[in-house]
Amino acid sequence: MPDLLVRNGRILAGATSEELIAADIRILDGVIAEVGLDLAPDGAQELDVAGHIVIPGLVNAHLHSPGNLMRGTLDGLPLEVFMLYEVPQAEGGEEDPARVRLRTLLGAAEMLKLGITSVADDAFFVPLASTAAIDAICGAYAEIGMRATVGLDQPIVVEYEKYPFLADLLPPALKARMDALPRETAEGMLVHYDHLIRHWHGAAEGRIAAAVSCSAPQRATPDYLAALSELSKKHDLPFFCHILETKLQRVLGDEKYGRSLVRYADDLGILNERMQVIHAIWVDEEDIAILGRAGVTVAHNPVCNMRLGSGVMPFRALRSAGVPLCLGTDEAVSDDSHNLWGAIKAAGTVHALAEPDFEHWPKAEEILAAVWEGGNRVLRRPVPLGRIAPGHAGDLAILNADAPAYRPLHDVRRQLVLCESGSSVRHTVVGGRVVVRDGALQTIDEAAMLAELRALEPRLRAEAAELRQSAASVEPYYREMVRLAAARDVGFTRWVGR
Repeated sequence: MPDLLVRNGRILAGATSEELIAADIRILDGVIAEVGLDLAPDGAQELDVAGHIVIPGLVNAHLHSPGNLMRGTLDGLPLEVFMLYEVPQAEGGEEDPARVRLRTLLGAAEMLKLGITSVADDAFFVPLASTAAIDAICGAYAEIGMRATVGLDQPIVVEYEKYPFLADLLPPALKARMDALPRETAEGMLVHYDHLIRHWHGAAEGRIAAAVSCSAPQRATPDYLAALSELSKKHDLPFFCHILETKLQRVLGDEKYGRSLVRYADDLGILNERMQVIHAIWVDEEDIAILGRAGVTVAHNPVCNMRLGSGVMPFRALRSAGVPLCLGTDEAVSDDSHNLWGAIKAAGTVHALAEPDFEHWPKAEEILAAVWEGGNRVLRRPVPLGRIAPGHAGDLAILNADAPAYRPLHDVRRQLVLCESGSSVRHTVVGGRVVVRDGALQTIDEAAMLAELRALEPRLRAEAAELRQSAASVEPYYREMVRLAAARDVGFTRWVGR
């Protein structure tokens, strides 16, 4: 790892810091070694950031990189209908590793240029996982210089078992077709996890790490959930798990398990401090208390939650129960970008629509704490993230202090949350390496990447049209399923104005 001296910056050390301080930052072997004035160069590469604001690199704590090529393909749809297009019911074949590499690089390039230095990628595979695809994802992050924690988000149960009502709504021929579609097994996925951990956990100077993922408890079996939890414990890995993203999932818990999915997961013994519960929108008071006692971290994805009509997560209730939060963009077809700054502003504003007591609305420091402290907590890195202090990772986003977001500069934390769009980012540093300088990527040939994408676009558009046509045969049943769930009284709502 290169040594780097960042000179003449105005530093916001972290979410609890109230003021910018003038200081230099010395990074040795990828880790911040010293913060102070007039540090001696000692032969290190220097980056002069006079007139700039230096903050810890952002952590995008929830992303699905396989959606990176779907931007702009769909209008707003409920999650359960949307997933017909996000994860199509494919009959066979493996994903092209070259395409997997390209789509991963596209997302990583966008994030790095926005000052996002770390990502939790909950990667799914259509129709099946493969060693080549896993290597393409992890290899792309290693190539571009990003810090990435990668899980394998792959359901192992038949499609209609994941939902309420669907088995009864589907005609026998469509059910038989779903039964015949290829799907992973617990045993096969554990083999893939063995490869991911052995070959990639700690690779690329420690920038690449493994996580486990069950996608969601209703998309797995109890034995597989237990095996993943044990794997998480053995290697101290994050465990990614979507729980109660939609009202339909609330109804599913009642219909299939006789209790909420939070209670179901708790009864299985898989909720603990290593777990990232993703979304947690349709949770009730008992669920929230369980999440607080278990020590899980909840991933908040506010733009995705609005885009898919899932509802507004109970921010203050979770915080009051002691549940740590982190922040994510989800994916390029449900947030329509990888711009965590948009999610930051949405998190800082949307909860005013769902909470009449303005004293409970999120404060800027709470949102930044979700980005930095929550992101650090959920990724479980041996070198901590999210703070400019000795012993922390040398990951920095360097912003132009003369950009419109800071004209004038009153309160830097508030303006980061409410005014910044990502357009102010000039340089990005990961592990002491300058990966973006003056807005340009330093690690890959971005023009060549874009040329490869443009050549692929006609095929992507044709595939999107084919997918719309193939989904048409089953979509009416999914829409009816969503309608039935929406009509069910569950005793509370997370929809604004209902």
